[in-house]
Amino acid sequence: MLTKKQSELLRFINERLKETGVPPSFDEMKDALDLASKSGIHRLIIALEERGFIRRLPNRARALEVLRLPESSTPSGQSRGRFSPSIIEGNLGRLRPASTPSVMDQEAAYSVAIPVMGRIAAGTPISAIQGRTHTIGMPADMLGAGDHFALEVRGDSMIEAGILDSDTVIIKKQDTAETGDIVVALIDDEEATLKRLRKRGASIALEAANPAYETRIFGPDRVRIQGKLVNLIRKY
Repeated sequence: MLTKKQSELLRFINERLKETGVPPSFDEMKDALDLASKSGIHRLIIALEERGFIRRLPNRARALEVLRLPESSTPSGQSRGRFSPSIIEGNLGRLRPASTPSVMDQEAAYSVAIPVMGRIAAGTPISAIQGRTHTIGMPADMLGAGDHFALEVRGDSMIEAGILDSDTVIIKKQDTAETGDIVVALIDDEEATLKRLRKRGASIALEAANPAYETRIFGPDRVRIQGKLVNLIRKY
């Protein structure tokens, strides 16, 4: 049996994972639950972990996984009409269905080729996105509608969002995004970076998920959104 605050935090973490594929920060959890300090969030997370509702993933900053929800809630494996990004570990074989009707169906389900467009900085911005270097295969059911491309992450500015150096991020091409989205942003048509978007009046803030990096604020004419993070691949 969960307390009210434990249940609220579990649902908040689950909804954020469904929306963005990465867990919320301690500050975001504290604000969502209207708590005075992050120590209260820490206690709630320990309680949820001890009760088997979540687990903290080793060797990854602030990485949480929802294992189950209370019986009265929608199971974490079900979606509510929205695409739910997830981390794919190693090769994609483990995501293959237990059985498929035919070889043709199997090929159709796993034949999506995603172009890898070089590297993206999760740290100090680098030169604008390069041309295609190679392609990677992605299961069709791991992608939503629209065009996608991939980038290899360099740097550690997004580690508290669960994005590590050498990860490969899958980006949906779009030129708009909402506050809180993790986006590929092109600055002054010269520098590309992977950051969380915050809209502050007429300005745009590109926020790191690592306290060692400062939030950078630009006028709207200096930043162009190239796409939104929808998935992540990590090799072990």
